[in-house]
Amino acid sequence: MSDYELKEMSLEKISSLVKNRDPDQTEFRQAVHEVMEHVIPFVKDHKRYQRSGLLERLVEPERMVMFRVPWEDDEGNYRVNRGFRVQFNSALGPYKGGLRFHPSVNLSIIKFLAFEQTFKNSLTGLPLGGGKGGSDFNPRGKSDAEIMRFCQSFMNELFRYVSSDTDVPAGDIGVGEREVGYLFGQYKRLTAEFTGVLTGKGLAYGGSKVRMQATGFGLLYFLREMMKQKEESLEGKRVIISGSGNVAQFACQKAINLGANVISMSDSDGYIVDENGITEKKLKWIKELKNDRNGRISEYAKEFGCEFSEGKPWGITCDVALPCATQNEIEEDDAGELVKNGVSYVAEGANMPCTDAAVKAFYEAGVVYAPGKASNAGGVAVSGLEMTQNAKRLSWSYDDVDEKLVEIMQTIHKKCTDHGMEDGRINYMKGANIAGFIKVADAMIAQGHV
Repeated sequence: MSDYELKEMSLEKISSLVKNRDPDQTEFRQAVHEVMEHVIPFVKDHKRYQRSGLLERLVEPERMVMFRVPWEDDEGNYRVNRGFRVQFNSALGPYKGGLRFHPSVNLSIIKFLAFEQTFKNSLTGLPLGGGKGGSDFNPRGKSDAEIMRFCQSFMNELFRYVSSDTDVPAGDIGVGEREVGYLFGQYKRLTAEFTGVLTGKGLAYGGSKVRMQATGFGLLYFLREMMKQKEESLEGKRVIISGSGNVAQFACQKAINLGANVISMSDSDGYIVDENGITEKKLKWIKELKNDRNGRISEYAKEFGCEFSEGKPWGITCDVALPCATQNEIEEDDAGELVKNGVSYVAEGANMPCTDAAVKAFYEAGVVYAPGKASNAGGVAVSGLEMTQNAKRLSWSYDDVDEKLVEIMQTIHKKCTDHGMEDGRINYMKGANIAGFIKVADAMIAQGHV
């Protein structure tokens, strides 16, 4: 890279490049800005990464696939949704990342998730590239038969682009073990192959123990490492969790196991505040409510005699906040409310649930904050372990997988501390971005992507 090119390399230049190409993709542009804010200064200080076009290639997906998904509802009406798969970067291994079924899904969201996934997968140390996919299909309120027909139609197109050595999808919002099973069954019919093409499978046909719990458990394992830095523990801490799906449920379970007092969970209707604490018995009730009855969290308030409010839970007095719902759920004003109400730790269970302004507010207030690419990497970590078990035709015990998950989250934490020290404190966002970048960039350079 010439001196002129180095001088011209800036956050503004990369942001402008992305904006000019994709002016309407606000979530993707936000994700790029979040990473490049730390990567560009690092590159300017390290000649090895001053390769012409390296950063430009890093922010452009290797491949984007969009397709229609026609399916028949229970009344015999044909419906059409849009499907996506973005294969962002394969420098470290096969594309790896979930499928999201939600009406908010569009190309911008899938691109931001795939971009984020590239760095998250890098942090795990496993040989996984970054990708993401999904559809604007809404599984809420659909029958099992409708969901099966949709998944089969979705896989009728997706199967052309995925395999155990090319691209290995998993679940995400709206895609759980049921949906993965339907997708896997259709892939097997189309290819006549029984391979590890999907992760998050049922235990009966190649799934891994701890996979269901992995994102929520991993979040708490990472939080535990953060608190050790401050010589603190979760014992007795007031914890609020947004969401009440898979990640939130198992984050709550592990927080309870570690002695925390979880007082709030939420859904899109609002949040509950249980000052007596969500116990294991109450959490079991929530799991039945959400997983079996597709109920609303407001029913918890009626069942256990506590408060329910519309909106978001960020005005509650707490020590720890775990956003586990969706992107950009904590905005600057929400961050201000959390700071005012005494929060000391914020760790992301969802992908990019905090806006740039919210992250800045936390940092300026001295709140210890962890980005999702580090703190919620437990899910993809165990997906990678599931791929290994499938390839070797093995099934590891619960304790073995959980132990490996703990080790991976500890390793990710160390990478963040190694690269994130700033003004005598750890900037976890900076550490995660730089550590994730180094491994991907080294692989791109080694493979001749220059």
